[in-house]
Amino acid sequence: MVRGGAKRVDVGVPDRLERLWTPHRLAYIVGDTAPPDGYDSPTGCPFCRAPALSDEDGLIVARGERVYVVLNRFPYNPGHLLVNPYRHVADYPDLDEAETLELARMTQVAMTVIRQVSNPDGFNLGMNQGGVAGAGIAGHLHQHIVPRWAGDTNFMPVIGRTKTLPQLLEDTRRLLAEAWPAPSRRRRATRTAPKETAPKEKAPKKKATSSARRTTTATRRSAVTARRSATTTRRRTG
Repeated sequence: MVRGGAKRVDVGVPDRLERLWTPHRLAYIVGDTAPPDGYDSPTGCPFCRAPALSDEDGLIVARGERVYVVLNRFPYNPGHLLVNPYRHVADYPDLDEAETLELARMTQVAMTVIRQVSNPDGFNLGMNQGGVAGAGIAGHLHQHIVPRWAGDTNFMPVIGRTKTLPQLLEDTRRLLAEAWPAPSRRRRATRTAPKETAPKEKAPKKKATSSARRTTTATRRSAVTARRSATTTRRRTG
């Protein structure tokens, strides 16, 4: 429909269908968002760049010691999260023990938080290792956490290759971040330095006390001895 002054020109035949416009996905389809050196290089990797941004700009939900949780910018469902190590590592066996344990723990917490916020019927969890397996960014491993609801797979994604999302990413991030347990929202908890205490005054040594007692006792004995000697002398001279 084109409006121009007093004229109105109708183009096409009206129908009862609603139109869903998703131009933000076009950049992903045509690859306009890719950096010059590619996604898989550390300098171009979005999973390496995101932690340097604010939580709001990077869509980060929670930061741990070795891994962090971020919203997928191109989600399959609302609340589609990615758990990533900070380290740029591609293969799951290359994670060290601490990274592996924290990634698993963060996944558990993420599922609990999503259940609390949006009550899904189930989840898809998994990693795509390698481009041939469907990894969009193969150089930096990331675990998907996709909440699922009954009926969320319909003709739109199956036939039309379009997914309808009822909530803005910023709103989803805020809701999940607010529900996330507080200690995990920061990468590293602030450690309180040990408090400095004033040195305690040293108690008087027992030896000094004993020495003083011995001195007093010896003085008394000397006085007693002197009196006895004087008495003996008086008796002899008397």
